[in-house]
Amino acid sequence: MTHDEPFTLDLLKDISPFKAIGVILLISGVALGFLVWLIYFKGGSDYSSNLITSLPALNALLNSTSAVLLLFGYKAIRDRNFSRHMNFNLTAFVTSSLFLISYVVYHNFHGSTPFRGEGMIRPVYFFILVSHIILSALVLPMILTSFYLAFSGKLKLHRKVSKITLPVWLYVSVTGVIIFFVLRAYS
Repeated sequence: MTHDEPFTLDLLKDISPFKAIGVILLISGVALGFLVWLIYFKGGSDYSSNLITSLPALNALLNSTSAVLLLFGYKAIRDRNFSRHMNFNLTAFVTSSLFLISYVVYHNFHGSTPFRGEGMIRPVYFFILVSHIILSALVLPMILTSFYLAFSGKLKLHRKVSKITLPVWLYVSVTGVIIFFVLRAYS
């Protein structure tokens, strides 16, 4: 078991939390605005291919991978292994970012997928979907804030924020996979 020291970036130590949070909220707001436009206003195009139709399965795989990496990162920090914790969480961020890119490409060409399920599955599905959408809009600024706090050496605040970020990020990752399988079952 390695008991190494937390990693910080001197550049981030010089940025005030107020400015950092402002930039994080700006980036997150622009990303959210773009996704709302893409999914609810733009609509899909007429182009389709095997690659495009396979992206939802890739997205589910990337979300699953992110969830597993987050759990490994949590285990690493419980073991006070800071470098493994950082590596797992950064890799989870990469897989979540790849998910987002794939999600954007898919929705650019395909648009939204209607849910065709009936009966009790319908309210269950929409509860999961709505909670997933709301929390996915909140999780990006939470993730970026957690990384900023960790890399700027504000570890006490990082711990407090991350205690909320981790379950939200896990929920968004896992419910993304659930939504994929439920949509598949009822398409």
